[in-house]
Amino acid sequence: MMIRNVLVILSLILIAAVVGAIRVHAFDPTWPQWRGNGLGVSADAALPTSWSGTDRIAWKTAIPGRAFSSTIVWRDRVFLTTALEGAVIPNHQPLKHFIEGKEWRSPDAVAGDRRHTFQVLSLDAASGRILWTRTSYEGPVHDDRHRRGSYAAPTPVTDGARVYAYFGSEGIYAYRMDGTLAWKAMPGKVAGLSVGVSTSPVLFRNLVIVQADEDSGDSSFLAALDTATGREVWRVKRTKMSLSWATPILATTSAGTQLVTTTTEWIISYDPATGRELWREKGLDSNAVPSPVIAGSLVIVATGSPIKKTVALKLDAGPGEPRRVWEYSKGQAYVVSPIVYDGYLYLSSDAGLLTCLDVKTGEVKYEGGRPPVASTFMSSPVAFGGRIFQTSEDGDTFVVKAGPSHAVERTNSLGEPVYASFALANGTVFIRGEKHLYAIR
Repeated sequence: MMIRNVLVILSLILIAAVVGAIRVHAFDPTWPQWRGNGLGVSADAALPTSWSGTDRIAWKTAIPGRAFSSTIVWRDRVFLTTALEGAVIPNHQPLKHFIEGKEWRSPDAVAGDRRHTFQVLSLDAASGRILWTRTSYEGPVHDDRHRRGSYAAPTPVTDGARVYAYFGSEGIYAYRMDGTLAWKAMPGKVAGLSVGVSTSPVLFRNLVIVQADEDSGDSSFLAALDTATGREVWRVKRTKMSLSWATPILATTSAGTQLVTTTTEWIISYDPATGRELWREKGLDSNAVPSPVIAGSLVIVATGSPIKKTVALKLDAGPGEPRRVWEYSKGQAYVVSPIVYDGYLYLSSDAGLLTCLDVKTGEVKYEGGRPPVASTFMSSPVAFGGRIFQTSEDGDTFVVKAGPSHAVERTNSLGEPVYASFALANGTVFIRGEKHLYAIR
């Protein structure tokens, strides 16, 4: 009897050890939106930290067209969008823009006079095989884009039942996982100052929410659509909220969930269920391009052009209580979003110089952490396994040790330009290059 009891106990210990090991090494099977959960951080410590254009490549799939939207993942499926440019349309002229009553067009504006095709693709996460391609829109476009940009800049989002792809003025499209169209909607035209739209949709419960700020803000709005039908549930006018390229972020607080949006003029928090405004704080008086990030009870908002400024705001400031906690005025890039990891905030400059701040106090831990190879950056960093991953436009990923001192551990060179941000899921680093999607394992 004693021997039998000992064997039973040993068996239970063995089972517990195996289950514990499985839990420790379990892969997060989803990366459902821009920056995963909006923060760019994965808890999966077993993701690969070194690769090259030939090493650790599980698969490499050619993706047609031009797009800077990031990849999203839901278990065994990978989704992304793309835009294909066609011929010039005779007599078609893109939208005219006016600043202070004078007609204005960006010197970098292109392609508004052409025919375009916007697509959503689904790939098998294990093999990289394209499972389906759906054309969401084909025809003329409302506005120009930046010569370095793309009409497929917003990252899609998925809830596992449908994938939602937003193409600005040309609409939002919901596809079931098998590729059949569930619905499409046209929330409204967005004047993108002749450089384009990049704000990605976000999901809250049964709502897909789009922030559509435009030009000087005469027709800016925030809208929530029912995920099952595409029916508009609520809409908020955002009068005099000028064009924003930043994706809003959801924050869970003791009082409920907030949706934080940023523009040049104002930082505004809404109840995502109803669109009711909760609070507002003066904006940063600079282009709202980097997306905000959450750090506990704080939201971090940053801008890099024409001025550089980063502020930390209390999400739950009481009546009469100052909302602004600290401010920092260096180090932030024009496009690259900041990242919060293990108590520190990391800002990247356009040249990849890294700044590390204590996220609670704004205390500078280091400034000017230099990558070993000179380059420029558009992809926003990700973090996992005690490291920050910065990827340059040349396709070089610099693996930086997380913490209050700067140290580059290695450089991983893909050999292809990279502009989109990474997706991390299923033990895999998904990298969207200029022409290919890579799975690194």
